[in-house]
Amino acid sequence: MSVSFTRTIPILRIFSVEKAKEFYIGWLGFKIDWEHHSAKNTPQYIQVSRGNLVLHLSENHGDACPGSTVCVEMHGIEEFHREILAKDYKYNRPGLEQTPWKTKCSEVIDPFGNRIRFNEHAAT
Repeated sequence: MSVSFTRTIPILRIFSVEKAKEFYIGWLGFKIDWEHHSAKNTPQYIQVSRGNLVLHLSENHGDACPGSTVCVEMHGIEEFHREILAKDYKYNRPGLEQTPWKTKCSEVIDPFGNRIRFNEHAAT
């Protein structure tokens, strides 16, 4: 039997589920898959997704460090970029750049300092 990895799910530290929902659901177009509380008035842990991209967002201080960076490889970055700019989110207006290593990249920063770099490789 060989080793096989099936999926990676980054955990990003958040400080407010409401602000996270505004950013990830309202602006980036993710959906909430599930939400978890250990008990009443405890930090929340949620899973959001958009297509095959799955993220865990945690208010628990031990789960992750604020200010993390996640690189996402994707197709359709220009369409995605137009979509998010059209929503006129007042806290973030990302550019779309051509990198020296032949990818198109658009980086967003969530309200907690986490960066998501959306990348599309040029056709070879």
